[in-house]
Amino acid sequence: MNAVNATRRTLVAASFGAAVLGLTGLARGQRVPEVTVYKGPACDCCNEWVKHLRANGFKVQTHEVGDLDRYRQKYGVPQALASCHTASVGGYAIEGHVPAADIKRLLMEQPKAAGLAVPGMPQDAPGMDLGTGEPYDVLLFNADGRHKVYQHYGPKRP
Repeated sequence: MNAVNATRRTLVAASFGAAVLGLTGLARGQRVPEVTVYKGPACDCCNEWVKHLRANGFKVQTHEVGDLDRYRQKYGVPQALASCHTASVGGYAIEGHVPAADIKRLLMEQPKAAGLAVPGMPQDAPGMDLGTGEPYDVLLFNADGRHKVYQHYGPKRP
C-alpha cells in the first residue's frame, strides 16, 4: 500500500470514528455532563446501572436516599413512570434503567421534554441484564405526564 492510500484510509477511518462519536453525543470537544443518581442503599441493580453508565463514558455521582418520591417530584417524574432510581443529567430527569445510548441521544437532540423513563424494572434493561428477551420501551415524558415511546428494545411489536 502506498503512502497516499494509507493516508486516505486513515482519514476515512477518522471521519467514520468522528461520525460515530457525534451520533452518541461525544463529539470531540463536547463534554458529557455528570449524571446525579438518587437510589436506595441496598439496590444492586441500581449499582449495575451506574456501572453501565460509567462504562459508556458518563461521570456519575450517586446519593443513597430513603425517599425516592421526593426526587421524582423534584425532577417532574410522573408516579406512573416510577422505577427503582431517579437521576438528573443536563437538565433532564432519568427514571429507571434507561440505556446510556438513549441518554446520549437525548443530550444531543435536546427535545422539549422533562426526561426519559423506563418504568418498572424490565429484565433486559441495563443493570438488570437477565437476557430473557423481554421487550421494553424507553419513554420520553413531559412535565404534564404525557409520554411517548422514544426507543423500543426487544422483538418488534405486532
